[in-house]
Amino acid sequence: MAEVGRQIFSDTALSVSGKQSCATCHVADHAFAAADGRSVPLGGPHMDLPGLRATPSLMYASYAPAFKFASDGTPTGGFFRDGRSPTLADQAQQPFVTSFEMANADAAAVLQKLLTRPYLDQFEAVFGASVVSDPKQALASMGAALAAFQTEDVSFHPFTSKFDAYEAGTTTLTAAELQGLALFNDPTKGNCNACHVSTGSNNVRALFTDFTYDSIGLPRNWKIAANQAASALPYVPANGAQFAPAPYAYYDLGLCGPLRPDLDYRLSLCGAFKVPTLRNVAVKQNYFHNAAYDNLVDAVTWYATRDTNPTRWYRTEDGGIDGAFNDLPASLQGSINRDEVPYNPVTAPTLTSNDIELIVTFLCTLTDGYDPKQPASYRVPSQCQQAAAAARP
Repeated sequence: MAEVGRQIFSDTALSVSGKQSCATCHVADHAFAAADGRSVPLGGPHMDLPGLRATPSLMYASYAPAFKFASDGTPTGGFFRDGRSPTLADQAQQPFVTSFEMANADAAAVLQKLLTRPYLDQFEAVFGASVVSDPKQALASMGAALAAFQTEDVSFHPFTSKFDAYEAGTTTLTAAELQGLALFNDPTKGNCNACHVSTGSNNVRALFTDFTYDSIGLPRNWKIAANQAASALPYVPANGAQFAPAPYAYYDLGLCGPLRPDLDYRLSLCGAFKVPTLRNVAVKQNYFHNAAYDNLVDAVTWYATRDTNPTRWYRTEDGGIDGAFNDLPASLQGSINRDEVPYNPVTAPTLTSNDIELIVTFLCTLTDGYDPKQPASYRVPSQCQQAAAAARP
């Protein structure tokens, strides 16, 4: 099954454009995330329709639990940034029939393409010849094959980072990396560990996520076409009107829409997105669901100075100073996390600029591909080299 999934994953012929596959947006060398430098991917019949959110990494995705509300009411798990798919197999089906991705009209249109593919015999051998008589079942089987590929192929979850080697006792971390780890875990400094848990559980090594959701008040990214005043994309709802006097026509509200409709009545969840893994975070090209930042230093600095220097971050479309938390209507901003460190410090930020460089230096140890026997061969992204040079342990 996984072999069939591998072939589906890279098959552009399954899209209306004939130019897009799963691998187009989820590039192996970039942690199975984007590699084109865009805030959001392009798709659709002519590969010119922009998406609504940044491409998430698929690495370690198979470890996510199904979406649920924990006993204390905390939303947890699920797939996509809003958890709207209950399983990896269900998530894998959706891009085939999303208008601004692979753009097939429905499952029947996907099946017609599948029937022409050279691996059809393998597909039928795995799922039975009768599966191609039912378009919905055929698409569900494609999703199952893709999930098997992501679960069984070790390249999606190798656990071969320098941090893993350190945990196994086969290498040591530098002074800067160790200090960055300490700041990462310190509840009075970075407090990153509160959501990006740095210890393993249930016989699984640390995944650097607790799979919960958080509304953190990111600035609006004006590079996303859906956010722009001139946007006329037919799949972008003008949902801002229901939160008047919200100044913008469209808002991405995460758990309560617009891509997830079943929780749109839970206004306390608006603006919350799933906490991502930080494994391989240094090889990614953008950060957060809306690609607000393109480097780790800015991403961590934003956390530390969101509330002490908001005018640095929150801007209008023309570059002027905007109000804080401008990617959420004012009536929904009460759900934004303001209580946990590093937010809302009493005086100065809890992290200095050097602290931030140290944390980034540690984050770089989460990049897979470290060989303790050949440490010089370790892939070190340029932003990691810059942080290591700037950090003063």
